[in-house]
Amino acid sequence: MTKSAALPAPALGGTHVIMSTMKNEGPFLLEWIAHNLAIGFTGFVVFTNDCEDGTDLMLQRLEELGYCSHRPNDVSDGSPPQHKALRRATAHPWVMDADWLMCLDVDEFINLRGGLTTLDQMMAKIGDCDAVSFVWKLFGCGGIGPYEDRPVMDQFTLADIEDDPANGRANGFKTLFRNNGLFRRFNPHRPKNVPEGREAEVRWSDCGGNHRPMDQIGWRAWEGFSHKYARLNHYSVRSLESFLVKRDRGRTNHIAREQTEHYWSDMNVNRAEDHTMAPHADRARPLLAALKADPVLGPLHDQACAWHRAKIAELKAREGWDAFYDWLYENRIETTAAVDQKDY
Repeated sequence: MTKSAALPAPALGGTHVIMSTMKNEGPFLLEWIAHNLAIGFTGFVVFTNDCEDGTDLMLQRLEELGYCSHRPNDVSDGSPPQHKALRRATAHPWVMDADWLMCLDVDEFINLRGGLTTLDQMMAKIGDCDAVSFVWKLFGCGGIGPYEDRPVMDQFTLADIEDDPANGRANGFKTLFRNNGLFRRFNPHRPKNVPEGREAEVRWSDCGGNHRPMDQIGWRAWEGFSHKYARLNHYSVRSLESFLVKRDRGRTNHIAREQTEHYWSDMNVNRAEDHTMAPHADRARPLLAALKADPVLGPLHDQACAWHRAKIAELKAREGWDAFYDWLYENRIETTAAVDQKDY
């Protein structure tokens, strides 16, 4: 179906496609779609499993509008949903035809810097390369307890200190990479599996245009990594109430590890104010409004928010979860309780 006139496709040469996995992310989906369209992504290949809040129905509508390709992601065999989806994505026509690819989660937002507003502008600054990695900047709950149907970029403005990461996880990155045949395996953080003897050809850049040999790259920032032109804001906890739903949903990758005090201690980072996302939020706002005005997406969004609120109430009434919520509240700005730290 042709795209709505109220939602024009970005004027980019070629295609920039995001691959993602989702489950019960309906309240946050449209803001994420609007932001990524605003900065220059042209399509989304999204895999879902066992959605209860209508995320899958929202993605189906986005597919009708031409922005998304939604696929079911059966994980009844116990496989990690994210890895299984990325294996399936390699055969998807949008992925095969894309010029650039990136694996992003719905809580990750690229923050272009220095007045840049599009991916094309950023790449013009960085120069020709095959891959560019964006390092997380962790954003905490900011002390916010209740869930509210309001853009994440507006609500959460307490984050990590720019050049003093709170912990090892804070150095993680995601990678935008050229779909030129060099990479034959897609992982959540970066592409892999370059043909033997061709690794030296790979031009891998940080967000300042500085290249690094591929054999020296893992999944975290290296010493001297530049964030000059972009950073990846990671709103991994959101509000206290929404974190309850995230814990109940389970993880997309390390599925045997529950998101409890250990995860909260690492990811709820509230060390400095950061309002640099505001201009991007303003640019995305008209697109978000247009998406919500769609006669199908608007009601589905409202239904997802209602489901989210009902789930929060149910979880708070569940045995043991009230004590967990109290723990979150006591450690809403900084974790002062002793927890067994794990790096995963």
